[in-house]
Amino acid sequence: MELSTPRRKGAVVHILMIAASILMLYPVFWWIGASLKDASEMSSAAIWPKTPNWDNYVKGWNFSKEYTFARFFANTLVMEFWNVAGAVISSSLVAFGFSRIKFALSKFWFAVLLMTMMLPGQVTLIPQYIMYNNFGFVNSYVPLILPHFLGGGAFFVFLVSQFIRGIPKELDEAAKIDGTTTFGLYFRIILPLIVPALMNVAIFTFIWSWDDFMAQMLYLNTIDKYTVGLALRMFIDQFDVQWGQLLAMSLLSVMPSALIFLFAQRYFVEGIATTGLKG
Repeated sequence: MELSTPRRKGAVVHILMIAASILMLYPVFWWIGASLKDASEMSSAAIWPKTPNWDNYVKGWNFSKEYTFARFFANTLVMEFWNVAGAVISSSLVAFGFSRIKFALSKFWFAVLLMTMMLPGQVTLIPQYIMYNNFGFVNSYVPLILPHFLGGGAFFVFLVSQFIRGIPKELDEAAKIDGTTTFGLYFRIILPLIVPALMNVAIFTFIWSWDDFMAQMLYLNTIDKYTVGLALRMFIDQFDVQWGQLLAMSLLSVMPSALIFLFAQRYFVEGIATTGLKG
């Protein structure tokens, strides 16, 4: 039976989308296969090895007698917990202040906040390092965590403030009539309504800080404090690269970000879509 024109177009679209998906996923398939290859097979064009070498995962995880990748994952996850908590709490508080509290020059300071988004991170890199070094915070997690408790970043404040501005102010007035304080308004009325936006803040913070190799390399100097990103660098030395172990551990290193995005994508899409309609 011949397909009708709409069905034919739909079938063509689906075939093209499947082909594009396979093309885009090819590097991931190669990555998985390469993580199971011996050193002698790394130059092979085949995606899957003849004999999978699971020792790459075992040896990579048990990096040395003193340290395993469990230590590096624990370091990173603890840092990520505080980063996410700080970004969610501080960005929602600052955004609430800009959106619901009247104070002198509020529009001016909000414009200044947005201007900082156009400032390259490289410009502030050296001054920040000098400041943290003078405070004695180098080789600690403080320089990596503290900024997330100070507003969480201009982008997050803007994102959440736009979301809050879309909430009817009649709710504020009704809450104030019932005797709710300003903090009560934030905690009991606004906070439950901005969960999708805060989920976006949490997702972005986790992924961006997990991948922030530059800052981690700059402030962490001892192996016992290394994050996953810094630990991967140790598979590369002056004379050799342990490609199998490096690819195996790097594959595991992307799993937390991928799982978080997979299970929280509903909030991610909702937060982005509704924020674009507000303000």
